[in-house]
Amino acid sequence: MTTIESDICIIGSGITGILAAERLSELADADIVMVEAGSRSTPFSNRPEQRRRFIAYGENPWKDDHLDDQGGYGLMYRSMVVGGCAMHWDGACPRFSPEDFRQRSMYGVGTDWPISYDDVEPYYQDFEERIGVAGEQGPPEYDPRSRPYPLPPLPLSYNLIQLREWGANAGIPFWTQPWAKATEPYRGRAGCQRCDTCHVCPTGAKYTPDVTLDRLIDDGGLRLISGTLVRRLEVDDASTHITRAVAADRHAPDESVEFRATTFILAGGYAWSPHLLLLSSSSQFPNGLANSSGLVGKYMTGHPYMSAQIELPLELYPGIFSTSSLLSRMHARPGPLDRYVRHDLRIWNTTVERQARFRDATGVLQFGDDVMDDWRARTKQATARVRGYIDIIPDRDSTLGLDASARNQWGDPLPRIEFRDAPESVALRDHTHETMRTIFEHMARAGNGRVLSTFRSTTMEHPGGGCRMGEDPETSVTDSFGRTHDHDNLFVIGAPTLVSGGCANGTPTFCALSLRSAEEIARAFPSR
Repeated sequence: MTTIESDICIIGSGITGILAAERLSELADADIVMVEAGSRSTPFSNRPEQRRRFIAYGENPWKDDHLDDQGGYGLMYRSMVVGGCAMHWDGACPRFSPEDFRQRSMYGVGTDWPISYDDVEPYYQDFEERIGVAGEQGPPEYDPRSRPYPLPPLPLSYNLIQLREWGANAGIPFWTQPWAKATEPYRGRAGCQRCDTCHVCPTGAKYTPDVTLDRLIDDGGLRLISGTLVRRLEVDDASTHITRAVAADRHAPDESVEFRATTFILAGGYAWSPHLLLLSSSSQFPNGLANSSGLVGKYMTGHPYMSAQIELPLELYPGIFSTSSLLSRMHARPGPLDRYVRHDLRIWNTTVERQARFRDATGVLQFGDDVMDDWRARTKQATARVRGYIDIIPDRDSTLGLDASARNQWGDPLPRIEFRDAPESVALRDHTHETMRTIFEHMARAGNGRVLSTFRSTTMEHPGGGCRMGEDPETSVTDSFGRTHDHDNLFVIGAPTLVSGGCANGTPTFCALSLRSAEEIARAFPSR
């Protein structure tokens, strides 16, 4: 067995782990090792060519970004790769609202977090400055912040200018969605060219975590051990300290690797961090590690959405940075409520059906001016998509467990995830959807348009939970810094510690919490 020793061992190389490592390297004089089960995917130098093939053939531009035998039942992000899912994220960066942290005290539902928005706010700002978020502050009553975004917002397209005016006519303020896309050169990255292929950015304007990771490695800030799957954590028989992580070398499956460290950090995301704790059961801890509360893998959270397609008498045009959108937090900060309904709103223009075409509706081939006349006739009406992420209270029985019927090549059971809403959210489901339909109808009337269709998802977007934070060890897995109540040298950072899913993309909150955790972890080591 190969043994690798360090002061800090981070398991997982996604965005939360990498940003936490960056902060630790700034604060602590410590040897940091990062362990990743996957390998490297498409390097930056190859992304322009992969973008070309993505456009021409629909080919996946991200090679080797998942492991065939590391999946699971339920909603699973399959990416297991150096840099994690944020290697090919869209880069939307809205914060949670203050209300997300105070559901119980403000609305009488759910559970208050052990920290407030004000506790997290400096770390939101730190996150935005580290990765280069471009944005504008909305009305302060809906979008509180202490300082401006580090980069100016992406310019609004003609289409979004028209849609913002439509939203204002409906009495709903919209502003630019914040993005992890440099609008001007930033820390060695090029400015965004708005080329509409954010899934694989050819210029480096969109932030990907490998940028930070490679700099840390080059500067000696950490050692990366990839292609190595951590299968269990082990505890000193005489204490509750984690002594080592036992792993398998994916390039030599019969070879074992052990990692010994003073502090262990789980940064495997909402699925793999609680999964590893459950895998690490023993006679001393038969229900897995950090699980004296019985809540590891419980209260899995996220948010579904509801959307509408609304036809409007506007001339909007295709191909103008269609991945950008407008954001409103008006309904995320609604003030007192008789019945708990909170959500955000976003607007895009959907122009697929308005694209120029070579055959008309009857299939007749068109040439020359006929193509343009047909296209102009169909752009007299526009279709806007309006979508809201809905805050859902998670149930204790919204769970991640071990699936004995599905195992990897080493025989380890894989995760099985089953999301469930708490009874208060179930009871409000029809009312919530009717409330949102009313908003969609109001918006349509304000623009002299009509609602073409509505859709409500049942899938949890931006999932988290499984190791929820709290002050009471009987009702939570970690404290507010991600330190497990049962093992003082074991931390869980990022998505698993969420108490609830809010009504905004989770990545900024995952990362802000991880930066906050890093500061706490660094206190145990000599300062730089």
